[in-house]
Amino acid sequence: MKKHVQYTYHHTGIPTDKVMPNERYSPTFKMFTTPGDNVFRIQWHRFEEDSPLHPSLKTQVHVAFKVNDLATAIEGERVILGPYCPFDGFKVAVIEIDGAIIELIETTLSEDEIWSTDSKSGSMLYPDNATDA
Repeated sequence: MKKHVQYTYHHTGIPTDKVMPNERYSPTFKMFTTPGDNVFRIQWHRFEEDSPLHPSLKTQVHVAFKVNDLATAIEGERVILGPYCPFDGFKVAVIEIDGAIIELIETTLSEDEIWSTDSKSGSMLYPDNATDA
């Protein structure tokens, strides 16, 4: 953890090979993701075999934290994804620390806006307004 960076738990992502309720497909990452709007903010991620994401993201549980300064939070870390903006107002990077996968998020969006399954402005995750599975 970096001095002057505030870390707040956001969600836990768990890879699965099972079809889960309310999945949404991302053609960009060739993966299905459940909403993380449950009480403990658990998201399930199911990947197509040729998903371009880092192998660790496809096989390991990750914990995500909202941070107030993404650039500082990732400085000097082993970045395995990003930083990128999956949709307007939401910036993400994924780092690996001692084999653990950590997602870091900088956003001004409310939790309702983040977890909404509505098409998001400027979405690179769901560019074709992909529908739920």
